[in-house]
Amino acid sequence: MNRPRVEWHDRMSESWRTIIGNRMRSSLLILGVAIGVSTLLAIFTIVNGLSGRIRDDVISANQPYIYISRDSGVGGGDPAEKMRRPQLMPELEDALAGTEGVGLIDYEVSNSSGTVLKYKEEKTQFVQVFGCSQNFPSIFSITVDEGRFLAAFDVAARNRVAVLGYGPRKDLFPHQDPIGKTLRIYGQPYLIIGTMSERKHIIGQLGDNFVCVPWSAFEKDGLKQGYEDRNIALLVAEGYESDEVISNITGTLRSERRLRPGQKNNFDIISSETYGEIIDKVTGGIALVLVVLSSIGLLVGGIGVMNIMLISVAERTREIGVRMAVGARRQDVLLQVLIEAGILTGIGGVVGIVMGYLASWGMTHLLAFPFAISPFVTVGAALFSISIGIFFGLYPANKAAKMDPIVALGRE
Repeated sequence: MNRPRVEWHDRMSESWRTIIGNRMRSSLLILGVAIGVSTLLAIFTIVNGLSGRIRDDVISANQPYIYISRDSGVGGGDPAEKMRRPQLMPELEDALAGTEGVGLIDYEVSNSSGTVLKYKEEKTQFVQVFGCSQNFPSIFSITVDEGRFLAAFDVAARNRVAVLGYGPRKDLFPHQDPIGKTLRIYGQPYLIIGTMSERKHIIGQLGDNFVCVPWSAFEKDGLKQGYEDRNIALLVAEGYESDEVISNITGTLRSERRLRPGQKNNFDIISSETYGEIIDKVTGGIALVLVVLSSIGLLVGGIGVMNIMLISVAERTREIGVRMAVGARRQDVLLQVLIEAGILTGIGGVVGIVMGYLASWGMTHLLAFPFAISPFVTVGAALFSISIGIFFGLYPANKAAKMDPIVALGRE
């Protein structure tokens, strides 16, 4: 006996008529799937934006840079041993300047003690004062708001001049121009020559609570206050990769410190890309946990799909019996139910994608996080939602396909 062949467009049309004929039931199923997909997508997009914001704030530079210190805090090792390493002294700057691939260099000096600064009746929150060179804002992409930044002659002459971060500028001079005022830092008078723009850091004003002074002046005053720490930051020159420059720098420092082959480095070198990779790993783990938890909502939606499709099959028992009696094959019935489930969850997925991106767009703009639409994630969310319908529709579809036509026809 030749059975009539059912075309795909006929199956789709029949599925759509069934969905339209049960608007309330279909709408509730679509809504459930949409909520699950939108939650999943919004969490992924917001966490991805958070990762980008933290990455931008921590790296804080438009160009790749390299940071040299006694202890980078990355890569393990004995912290006590690292603290016994020799300091990075200013003489190394000249040697590094002649190293291939090295751009601008910033020599930095700091101590372990923050301080509270005062001007007349005003005072700051806890701020970090540190010494740097004229290249600091260029390396870390921080802009000057008022006045000027440190100059090379300030460093050479050990001038007691200071540039205020946005935090102390707002705290000490809320209603007046700070340029030209004198501020006592570590008991010494420092002339304020400039202020920095607000960084809008993710940690708020804490990211703006700093004061820059020439490192040579900081040596005179700041190092009397506590633990001494000397570091070097440098830009990767155009046309060079960070790994290549790190290799060159390592050779220079080992030569300057007369380290023999086989001796371990007594310094740490880390690139801005490494900071970014660490941040991505941490936020990626958080995102994975949140995505897994939010996937429970989709599983609940999948169970709803199974339940509704079972009800639909039970209501259409006689109809299925008639189809099978006039020649419909078991695979035709199976595919019909799966297509209905796939269409319902597919529509729910599309609605959920729109809802998810709208919600994440609003949240990322409210929190000042980067927002981006990922084509890969969008397509993945749509396919995932359809697969949920097909997976959870298998049981009711299989149940419908195994019906005995005689029994089905006799069912009221």
